[in-house]
Amino acid sequence: MPGKELFEYAVIRWVPRVEREEFVNIGVVLYSRSQRFLDMKYILPAEKLGAFYPSYDASELAACLAAFHLICMGDRAGGPIAALPPAERFRWLTAKRSTVIQLSAVHPGLCVDARNKLDDLFDALVL
Repeated sequence: MPGKELFEYAVIRWVPRVEREEFVNIGVVLYSRSQRFLDMKYILPAEKLGAFYPSYDASELAACLAAFHLICMGDRAGGPIAALPPAERFRWLTAKRSTVIQLSAVHPGLCVDARNKLDDLFDALVL
């Protein structure tokens, strides 16, 4: 059985009104250098988001997250940031920002399988 390896993750938060500092966890991004893994998982539960902030723009939020995902995956459509190495893309994605999409502090951990850990964290922190 393979040993556990280091990974880092951050929770993706939707902050509809930045000045209020209220947020809803909508996803997780996870990076493991040793497993050559960088991916994210997110959900946009319309009913929950609408209850939290009724006038949110669902298409704008979806577009922002789609752009994040392109960068995460290193897809050329994600622009110049997507061309960076995975560690730099992860650092860019998790950088502090004052927008409607923010990420938590980066947290480390150990896991055998980064894909399974991403799913576990998503279930525990988002769903």
